[in-house]
Amino acid sequence: MELLFYHLERQPLERVLPELLEKCIERGWRSVVQVSSEERRDALDAHLWTYRDESFLPHASIRDGNAEDQPVWLTIGDDNPNNATVRFLADGAEVPESGYARVVVLFDGNDEDAVVRARSLWSAAKARGDDITYWQQGDTGRWERKR
Repeated sequence: MELLFYHLERQPLERVLPELLEKCIERGWRSVVQVSSEERRDALDAHLWTYRDESFLPHASIRDGNAEDQPVWLTIGDDNPNNATVRFLADGAEVPESGYARVVVLFDGNDEDAVVRARSLWSAAKARGDDITYWQQGDTGRWERKR
């Protein structure tokens, strides 16, 4: 499993996630996004329909159904009803044991608890021998892979 850590310092989840999901859709990958609460899921659901004036991001959640037809599924649980190969984790969601080609951990660099949790996840992944990468936004706003 490939585990990617995205350290959010300059932009919030709502700015970063749509771009990452768009890249997954362009590549033909299905994704699941796991957040911590129904309220957060529902807010993200509304945001993904309106984040850009000229387009939207096709997605659904348990409220909508038809998971098997969705390129992006929003959830608060560990389900994978759209057979996603990429799982996005926000708000401290647990890293799954397996079943995904990629797991993307998005953590708020301005939240000390989130940073501590990400470090713990990094250490556990390294001990398991997972393929791990760390991404941070540079001064220009582009994501840079750090070593």
